[in-house]
Amino acid sequence: MTSGTGAHEKSFFGHPRGLATLFGTEMWERFSWYGLRAILATFMATSPALGGLGLTQQTATAIVGIYGALIYLVALPGGWVADRVLGARRSVLWGGSVIMCGHISMAIPVRTGAFVALGLLLIIIGTGLLKPNISSMVGKLYPEDDDARRDAGFSIFYLGINIGAFIAPLIVGWLARDDRWHLGFGAAAVGMALGLTQYVLGRRHLRGVGEAPGHRLTPRERRHFTLALSGAVVVVGAALAVWVSSGTFSLSAFALVVTLVIVAVPVAYFAYIMFGSHNLTEDERSGMKAYIWLFIAAAIFWTLYDLAPTVLLFFAQDKTDLTLFGIRITAATTQAFNPLFIMIFVPVFAALWVRLGNRVTAPQKFALALFMNGLSFVVMALVARLAEHGRISVWWLVLVYLVQVFGELALSPVGLSVTTKLAPAAFKSQMLGVWFIAISVGDALGGQTARLKSHMSEPMYFLTLAAIAIAAGVALFMFVGKLNVLMREHHEDGVGTGPEPS
Repeated sequence: MTSGTGAHEKSFFGHPRGLATLFGTEMWERFSWYGLRAILATFMATSPALGGLGLTQQTATAIVGIYGALIYLVALPGGWVADRVLGARRSVLWGGSVIMCGHISMAIPVRTGAFVALGLLLIIIGTGLLKPNISSMVGKLYPEDDDARRDAGFSIFYLGINIGAFIAPLIVGWLARDDRWHLGFGAAAVGMALGLTQYVLGRRHLRGVGEAPGHRLTPRERRHFTLALSGAVVVVGAALAVWVSSGTFSLSAFALVVTLVIVAVPVAYFAYIMFGSHNLTEDERSGMKAYIWLFIAAAIFWTLYDLAPTVLLFFAQDKTDLTLFGIRITAATTQAFNPLFIMIFVPVFAALWVRLGNRVTAPQKFALALFMNGLSFVVMALVARLAEHGRISVWWLVLVYLVQVFGELALSPVGLSVTTKLAPAAFKSQMLGVWFIAISVGDALGGQTARLKSHMSEPMYFLTLAAIAIAAGVALFMFVGKLNVLMREHHEDGVGTGPEPS
């Protein structure tokens, strides 16, 4: 019997009963996140006469890009708050409650962007509290020496993520059809409410996991933190107020500024590690040099991959015959292809990596991921050319998402593993959050790529992105040997429990 379970308590597929609580909470939270994500860009770009915000597709793409970027960026401070102030258990409860309030704000049927902006801000803050901490609670359900069952537990947990990601676009997209946007946003709020209900009702099964902060702030530290946070809010608020009053503020410019700030975060962080006085060993410094290149490769990968809820969604809406097996579907339904393929092919790729063993290293997997991502956009360039003569079959998008998932399964499972391996001892915990900053950077940059559409045709736009990914993959493959030397090893297992779709 594991810690965290009682002597006579029923198990959840042979795992602690608390896993069922966290499984359900995360599934419904992901339902709310992916449901909103499936309709957000099209809602923003729809005419106000039809209930939308009336933004250009370029601006909507940029806003959704920084929204996704901030979701991943706030995981770092969210983990810190749980560790130093609230504890993981209360962080998840508060985070889920704030997320639900955000979806409710967006569901209010008024024609103003204020409630939308407030809703997105609340969802970002709430996700920062919930997302990193619910995952850490899964790990704490097991004894430290029970690695095999912990890995299996995370596999079940990730299944919940993908189930939520799969059903959300189907349900939310169907409810939001015919411009009933706020009904779709309301469904996302209901999903989060269901997750919170399961979390509260099942909290007794957690048996104290995440109850208290791991390193609670002292009263003096708490005062300093409160002052620093208040000061930061005032400075940012004042800067925005001055910018707006100057008459030069625009959503497009705002998205660009936020993107530049997000890109600066890992640059500053890696400079701090490499040039600060941290007594890094020779091996640690060498490993960080290799990791920086892998981080850049991952950021390029996510730049293209996370265009699914914006550029590819608009393409589905405007250029695709949305008929699948003779059934009419919504554009949002195409967002369900990715998690469906993830669930199908995770076992296949896990078996493949086991079979290949040490013959395929982490840099080689990253290079393959970039190549597959680039190939998917070569297909998109071809499809965009065909679409100049009329709507094309939605099966082309099915193919694009299938190729992209092959790339994700080559990169995502090994990302956290290689991060843990190459992180200096003094930065082990922090570096796990750094991996998610690669996704943040990619999302932010991806949102800015829509600017290219003003200067080139759509086929050339897709071909340009494909060329960037393929060139990066080829360059990475050419330096695999050098990277392996920097990593002080020639082999990388890289077998994961299966990635979460991003």
